[in-house]
Amino acid sequence: MLARRILLRLVQAVPTLIGVAVLVFVLVRVVPGDPVAMMIPPGASADDVARLHALYGLDKPILTQFAIWAKQAAVGNFGISITSREGVAGLIASRLPATLELVALAATIAIVLGVALAAIGTRFAGRSGEAAVDAVSGFALAVPDFVWGLGFIVLFGVIWPILPISGRADPTHALDLATNFTLTESVLRLRLALAGEVLSHMVMPATALALPLAAMIARVLKSSLAEQMAQDYVLLARVKGFSRWHVILREALRNAALPTVSLTGVQVTFLVGGTVLIERIFSYPGIGNLAIDAVINRDLPLIQGLILTFAALFILINLALDLSYAALDPRLRHG
Repeated sequence: MLARRILLRLVQAVPTLIGVAVLVFVLVRVVPGDPVAMMIPPGASADDVARLHALYGLDKPILTQFAIWAKQAAVGNFGISITSREGVAGLIASRLPATLELVALAATIAIVLGVALAAIGTRFAGRSGEAAVDAVSGFALAVPDFVWGLGFIVLFGVIWPILPISGRADPTHALDLATNFTLTESVLRLRLALAGEVLSHMVMPATALALPLAAMIARVLKSSLAEQMAQDYVLLARVKGFSRWHVILREALRNAALPTVSLTGVQVTFLVGGTVLIERIFSYPGIGNLAIDAVINRDLPLIQGLILTFAALFILINLALDLSYAALDPRLRHG
């Protein structure tokens, strides 16, 4: 049953998270350099350095450090950030909604564009329309997301300044929201002016993330649609007098979607990782931007908490992929 599949995947995720925790804990400690050295002022005494090492548990053997950290992490306590002196869990929780909304918007744009391109390419198969779709998708796939982002800043932020190029909202605007899901909450509370402002800040980074994924979706879905268009049920629908658009969108698309769902699920995980550069370029306050700051400052507790967060997101995305498969293929609900 579907519930059993979900439970099994969640159970299987536990050793994966443990493995990621062990790996990142060891790796961040074998990298040369002392993270405490960034915190101490010039001329600090050896006693000051020793006190900071003791405060963050860096004076203990590595196995003892891991045991203490793992026990705290199991209950959601990832320690204190070395640079900001704030709780790591709180820092991540304050930034995560921004990244989730950005990824959700980017995935939506990618799916809509990808399906539209695939449908157009299938509708005009063997004609100039298909060649145009292939050229557009090939170009979108060849250009990395961060290059799209830089191009959008130059075009829509400098040459034709119609969109904001940084941040998540106008800093002078009072948000007055209960959560950090700014776009979602503003829509639900019908604060449409605020929602429009937040969306204007997200359009460029989300589109930059979406374009390469949209191109992948278009290519895979167009190939799958071409196979379906040669099937008997499609020919029968055409004989009955249904238009080619009707056959593509109502008959063939659902059956062609399974391979595309698999690709989309895998690529959305890379989309989450891609937010690191995009958030930095647009000064977007998500966990991707936070991750770069953590690495630059060698903030060990924050790095560990962020990597576990990314790992958990990947697992949840794969679980959502399983549910999507079950929705499209009813045979899997009882598998």
